[in-house]
Amino acid sequence: MAVSSSHTAFSFLSPLRSHSIVPETSLLSFNPALVGYPFTATNRRRPFIITVSSKSKNELSVDKKRQLLEQYGLNPDEYLSEPSPKTKKRREQSKSGTGKQVLVEEPKHTRETHKLLQVVGGTARRKKLLSPKSMDVRPMMEVVKAAAFGILQAAGGCPASLRPGRWLDLYSGTGSVGIEAISRGCSEVHFVEMDPWVVSDVLRPNLEWTGFLDASVIHTVRVESFLERAEHFLGKDGSFDYISVTPPYAVVDYSILMDQISKSSIVGENTFILVEYPFRTDMLDSCGCLVKISDRRFGRTHLAIYGPKWALKKKYVEKTKRKQEKLDLLKEVEISAS
Repeated sequence: MAVSSSHTAFSFLSPLRSHSIVPETSLLSFNPALVGYPFTATNRRRPFIITVSSKSKNELSVDKKRQLLEQYGLNPDEYLSEPSPKTKKRREQSKSGTGKQVLVEEPKHTRETHKLLQVVGGTARRKKLLSPKSMDVRPMMEVVKAAAFGILQAAGGCPASLRPGRWLDLYSGTGSVGIEAISRGCSEVHFVEMDPWVVSDVLRPNLEWTGFLDASVIHTVRVESFLERAEHFLGKDGSFDYISVTPPYAVVDYSILMDQISKSSIVGENTFILVEYPFRTDMLDSCGCLVKISDRRFGRTHLAIYGPKWALKKKYVEKTKRKQEKLDLLKEVEISAS
């Protein structure tokens, strides 16, 4: 934009009133230095005229650009740098009208599975199970699973298998714990898993492969919601004989979770609860009416089992009985040696 140079002194004195005709007497009264200057129709003040240049900013010479920038106290080197090829391309596209940006979603990485797990014992022993290759789902290690079921079977008074009953597998993921329960004698297992992909591509195929789909009920819902509305999902008879709790370590507050489980209708007087928890986590000695039967460590993984008081007494009696049998055997060996 360029401004005409004709009568610029008068134009910038009063640009807002440049369109009106000012009497000669008023000019003389305001500016005594102009007395004696002949005023005619041709030399009266002309209106303020703004002339717009047809040249664009890009067509101005570099020297003129530098002068303008220096006049306004700006550094020309910062504003006259050569634009990048991408910037030039965007400017050309914006001029031609073809530069509309279209948001293109990046292709999502497909989640893959592999067969690294297997059923440890029971009727489906050594059958391979699917599990995700990523760390989204963290299945229970086989050594931990074998120890957990050994403790539960002994506490229930049947070392060879589990007592018949219903199992609730919270945070089921691959379903390896619930499948192990059916393989070892449980009549029905309820799986609670919130990830639809895990349910459709991992859990259900594992149940079909082991032949346990008819003995299973899958709840695709958050564990917190399931515990809050247990009666809605299970009806009046909502208590279970066994409950496994194997959550992702980083997203769970165990004190809140165990308190919610203890107050839920899923826990009965004779329920056994299996809890897998990380190192340096404080677990209470009781969960509602249940007491802690066992608490074992496997590296950075801990395993706590809660059950009825009679199971603790029975375990104590059996332990004392085994100890007494060992003492009696030592005595017999000493007598025979003498």
